[in-house]
Amino acid sequence: MTSNENPLLRLLQDRYGERWSIRRTESLWIATVRRPDADHAPTLVEPDIEEFVRQLEDPPPGAGRSLLSAGWFRARARVFGDGRYRFDDR
Repeated sequence: MTSNENPLLRLLQDRYGERWSIRRTESLWIATVRRPDADHAPTLVEPDIEEFVRQLEDPPPGAGRSLLSAGWFRARARVFGDGRYRFDDR
C-alpha cells in the first residue's frame, strides 16, 4: 500500500520518516530502522496502529546487534531498497 492510497501511512512517514522506513500491508504496519547502529529493535511489525505508534515513539530493545553495524558487512552492503540490502561478494 502506498502513501498515496493511505493518508495515515503518509502522516506516519512524514512524522517518523527520518528514523524509520514505514510501510503497510493489508493487515500489518511495518517499520524498519534507517540506522544500522540503533540500540533498539531494528524492525517493528504490528497489526494494531496504536501499539505501532507507541513502539515508534519508544521502540522495544533489540535482541543483539545488526550485522550491518559490523564494518565488514557494512562495507560490502549496498542499499537495494527500504530496509533491504544486497551483497555483491562473488
